[in-house]
Amino acid sequence: MAFLLLLVVLVPSIARAQQPFVTDDADTTPKRRFHFEVSNEFDFLQRSALPNARQNTLDLELDYGLLDNVEVGIEVPFLTIFNAAGTRPGSLSGFGDANISLKYNFLQEREKSRWPALALALNLELPTGDATRQLGSGLADFYVNGIAQKSLTSKTKLRGNGGILFSGNETTGVIGIKSRGTVFTAGVSVVRQFTSRLQLGAEIAGATSTNLQLGKGQLQGLVGGNYQINPHVSFDFGFLAGRYAASPRAGVQLGLSVDF
Repeated sequence: MAFLLLLVVLVPSIARAQQPFVTDDADTTPKRRFHFEVSNEFDFLQRSALPNARQNTLDLELDYGLLDNVEVGIEVPFLTIFNAAGTRPGSLSGFGDANISLKYNFLQEREKSRWPALALALNLELPTGDATRQLGSGLADFYVNGIAQKSLTSKTKLRGNGGILFSGNETTGVIGIKSRGTVFTAGVSVVRQFTSRLQLGAEIAGATSTNLQLGKGQLQGLVGGNYQINPHVSFDFGFLAGRYAASPRAGVQLGLSVDF
């Protein structure tokens, strides 16, 4: 917390906040700069997840601009799973699976061009969480995500994602598709800048396995946005609701994004 407060007070930069949306943006951290995100999401789980009733995910992510339009990052979640009354243990806590990422923005959006900005992200999730305590999957996950981003107006952006998880599974704690193997993901978001400090948006995102069993899949919607505290820090917030076994029933996310 002291480190975060020091960044907020001392670091002069320009924030680019993608939180709280699951749908990724095409932008990358500028070369030789860092982008830090911390968020806390508290979710009520589907009744089919019992005896698991709720999950809290404290997520830490650090990105670095390796080259122009090339970003590398690492993300580590700290999970707390709350079980139904009368279940032992009542809760479980610990670090989940760490994620290493690489994103390349190979086409930038240009004025008067119909082409959107395009990027490709590669993710490798390492089995660092304890699978016996439901904190990790016990599998190494390899995921590829395609990203498109288009300005509808000077203040409104449309983003779309389409991805394939080739191996492992899609879980974070007890949320996500648990079946092992290929999983297809997709998401669409619209975000509008309402004032110089406030932007709001909405998204829908989902995932399904190759057998297309929707009851075991994931579908969730989110409304939220960002409030610019100063030129380099934003406060991020979101409210979500989901269907099907792999989605949270409802949740709230709060966080901070910092560029330095």
